[in-house]
Amino acid sequence: MERQKLIECRGLKSRQKVAKELRITPQMLGAIERGDRTPSLALAKKISDYYGLSIDEIFFNQIGHKVCL
Repeated sequence: MERQKLIECRGLKSRQKVAKELRITPQMLGAIERGDRTPSLALAKKISDYYGLSIDEIFFNQIGHKVCL
């Protein structure tokens, strides 16, 4: 399932730019955004800090049920 919140957070920034700033490959970021890969807890925390949101806000839906983790 696609992680729409991640795609929305990235906005107009390129996947390459965000991936570089997160120190991951653009391919890994794309796979996480598409829901093909689940990030480690450490990477999920890094992503949530980068966007200034909680892990729940990014990786879980509004009613608290797991979306992709």
